[in-house]
Amino acid sequence: MRTPIIAGNWKLYKTISEGRELVQKLKEDLADISDREIIIAPVFTSLAPLAVEVAGSNIQLAAQNCHPAESGAFTGEVSTLLLKDAGCTSVIVGHSERRQLFGESDAFINAKIKAVLAAGMQAIFCIGETLAERESGEMFDVLTRQVREGLSGLDSEAMSNVVIAYEPVWAIGTGKVASADEAQDAHVFIRGLLAGLFSGKIEEQTRILYGGSVKPENIDGLMAQEDIDGALVGGASLKFDDFIRIVRFTRL
Repeated sequence: MRTPIIAGNWKLYKTISEGRELVQKLKEDLADISDREIIIAPVFTSLAPLAVEVAGSNIQLAAQNCHPAESGAFTGEVSTLLLKDAGCTSVIVGHSERRQLFGESDAFINAKIKAVLAAGMQAIFCIGETLAERESGEMFDVLTRQVREGLSGLDSEAMSNVVIAYEPVWAIGTGKVASADEAQDAHVFIRGLLAGLFSGKIEEQTRILYGGSVKPENIDGLMAQEDIDGALVGGASLKFDDFIRIVRFTRL
């Protein structure tokens, strides 16, 4: 059985005090959860303070991004060494907003994944097609390229610390969501790619999350799918009641 993950990507929202308030509520209301992993990914400035808040709880801390170099003349960047020192156990890598807004290539994302793993943390590796790519029939080619190039140079052992997040770009922040069947089909395809790249039944062991306008209203249907192992949640993770309901999903 693959342990489900519900991860909240806070993006560029919440001050340190606002983050503390939300985390305190989450700790209280989710203290009984033990059969799924809960991860939050605040902004960089909140990581160290919130690491103190989540210490000893069932909530883990992730960063939203990193630079592949451990140190150096990279003004404005944050390394995996620093993120681990701040209390992170995971790093989100390759989010579509990083790809689209900041021009991150598959090779650069691959270097980040390797840096995250070298630091002893878990990489949450995001992939996904745009609406134009889906409608033009390029969806599977795009996913194939992103998976192959993003995971290039990794072996089966390294994959034990990689989580994949399938996020169709057209569903992120738009209110649109892939149907449960559409998401399931994409996850099955991704598992097939993993089977062709790695030995040891890595495709059966790797957790693949769905992301893209995940809400309390659709989480149960998504999680009913055999190959969906959790969710990478955006806007709804900023709302206490919504995120609580998503974490407490019920498999239909």
